[in-house]
Amino acid sequence: MQFQNKIDGTTLLRPEMTLSSSDAYRDSDLDANAMQNDFRMLLEAVSDYAVYRLTPEGNVSSWNKGAERNKGYTFAEAIGLHVSAFYTAEDRAAGAPARTLAAAAESKFETHGWRVRKDGSRFWAHVVLEAIRDPDGRLVGFAKVTCDVTAQKIDRDGLVRNLDAALSNMSQGLCLFDAEERLVLANSRMAEICGLSAGEIVPGTPFVDIVRALLGRRRMEPAVSVGALYGQQRALILQAGGGGAVLKMLPDTVVSVIHRPMADGSWVTTIEDISDRSRSQDQIAHMAMHDALTDLPNRVMFRQRLDDALRRVKRGEPCAVLCLDLDRFKTINDTLGHPVGDTLLVSVAEQLRGLVRETDTVARLGGDEFAIVQTNVGHPDDSKVLADRLIRALSVPKEIDGHLVASGVSIGIALAPGDGMDPDQILKSADLALYRAKAHGRGRYCYFEPGMDVLLQERRRLELDLRTALAANQFELYYQPIVDIERDLVCGFEALIRWHSPQRGLVPPADFIPLAEEIGLIVDIGAWVLHSACREAAAWPEHIKVAVNVSVAQFRGFGLVDTVRSALAASGLAPTRLEIEITESIMINDSAHTCAVLHQLKALGLSISMDDFGTGYSSLGYLRSFPFDKIKIDRSFIEGLGEAADCNAIVQAVMGICDSLGIIATAEGVENQEQIAQLKSRNCHQAQGYLYSKPRPSSEVNCIIDRIDLQVRH
Repeated sequence: MQFQNKIDGTTLLRPEMTLSSSDAYRDSDLDANAMQNDFRMLLEAVSDYAVYRLTPEGNVSSWNKGAERNKGYTFAEAIGLHVSAFYTAEDRAAGAPARTLAAAAESKFETHGWRVRKDGSRFWAHVVLEAIRDPDGRLVGFAKVTCDVTAQKIDRDGLVRNLDAALSNMSQGLCLFDAEERLVLANSRMAEICGLSAGEIVPGTPFVDIVRALLGRRRMEPAVSVGALYGQQRALILQAGGGGAVLKMLPDTVVSVIHRPMADGSWVTTIEDISDRSRSQDQIAHMAMHDALTDLPNRVMFRQRLDDALRRVKRGEPCAVLCLDLDRFKTINDTLGHPVGDTLLVSVAEQLRGLVRETDTVARLGGDEFAIVQTNVGHPDDSKVLADRLIRALSVPKEIDGHLVASGVSIGIALAPGDGMDPDQILKSADLALYRAKAHGRGRYCYFEPGMDVLLQERRRLELDLRTALAANQFELYYQPIVDIERDLVCGFEALIRWHSPQRGLVPPADFIPLAEEIGLIVDIGAWVLHSACREAAAWPEHIKVAVNVSVAQFRGFGLVDTVRSALAASGLAPTRLEIEITESIMINDSAHTCAVLHQLKALGLSISMDDFGTGYSSLGYLRSFPFDKIKIDRSFIEGLGEAADCNAIVQAVMGICDSLGIIATAEGVENQEQIAQLKSRNCHQAQGYLYSKPRPSSEVNCIIDRIDLQVRH
């Protein structure tokens, strides 16, 4: 008989001990007595293992030093003692000693279990028991080796406890399947997320049965059969590197399932409940396409609907664009306050929804400006009928917060294809018609006419003046502070361009930047802004950053990277002190190229900020495709913070995104301390607005820093 002692697959006694009884009867070339003496001495010398023999009935017939050390019995005490004396009372009562001898009589028997010493103490033993037979095959006894592996068991149990604790406290569900698609292990979170009972995820359960149990408990959206869901998941498991999917389980659970295959055909599956994250993403996505105040489609969604309508015009379905502007809205806002103005806008939005067809789109473009895409216009008078209906309905005074508010609406109408087939062109035509309607006394509608291009002559004069401005050094940079609201200290300034026109006076950027973009001057103006901002910021304290806005046009090609590099080199400004601000619209146009330019800019050492976040459409995927350093929350969401539930929810959702991605959040348009308190309670990092300072010339930057810091110290 060959005998090797192993614990948990590890050989503890490598030298093989041949106990075959036939050896004891060889008398041809061996001295049997000498060999038995040598063997007995060898066994007695082994002190780490209890090595002894039993009679066929289970009584001890030999006993080595290791047995004395492990069991506590002397040789004299042990001889004749039945093996059951070494078992626990529970095992004796269960008949374990007799079953063990019976099993060993059939074949080599190996087990682990508790054993008892003479003093009553217990130890965890690894036991090997094998029958000894004479040449005729008769059972003459048993050879037994026992090893104390208590220390190993303690270590292993500790590992098991730690693993179990780790698995049980994971936020994700985790399960391991073998190559035969049978469950090996699963944590409790797996059952909780999927709504399964513990009995449905026991080890050995086939993967397809778990899929069947899941569909038996939860319905999917869209609906799917067991075979289809199983097939989808197996395809993900089998693809190189594994894969994942998002599953929507009714009524309101969304889970992310990721499979990671291993070389032997087994795989690990993790399941994460992303319901809250999904709702936040849905909310952000909705916010990106809808106006925060009225929940109407915003300018971006309007543009998409207009594009769709113009494509249908080519198939013979004419459409119209109606631009609407509320009459006397500024007066109402100034005299009755912004809350009344906001309530009026919400009321108007509700009316507009009810006055158009389901196939039409009504949007809020900003302020008191609304627009409608009227589809399938069979006759130009169809738009007249709609305009009359709108003017009548919106001219009825409304009672708001105890005030009788009389507004009204003026409307400009442009028809496609006659007044344009390009979205910008037809919107411009409708806008020109709106200006004519307002000029004629308000509360009216007006169709676009080619003669309205008189307004374009003024635009041409503005263009000529603008082309002269850069060469004549008529531009100047103003700076608005950005404050770290956690420490109440100035951490940077945003550079904002101003135009000092000899003919027009101080021209705000909103009046010339769009035109500069349209006529191709924005790249040169943008380069001037970058060089000027870096040069002036180099003279500021070293911890103060400067933020510079860049336009879509500057991202065409890779000239922007060279311009930034040149501005930094010429000024000596550290790249870490420069922040580039982009809008969401930049990411929409050729996002792959944009990301490539952004990565090159990032490589220079500067930081990248997404400006006016939430006012345009941007898939949250853009936040994954490029590591933005900062998100600037648009002022439209800050205005109603603390009062409007939608603004609170939107800001909270954006802050959740920032926290998850490790992005700095800056609130724009902050005007009072209440807004600061609301932002601090939501862990916003920075703020910017008139509360701290209006944009001021570079010469006043140090004074602004000293004033704000002095306010903090006092």
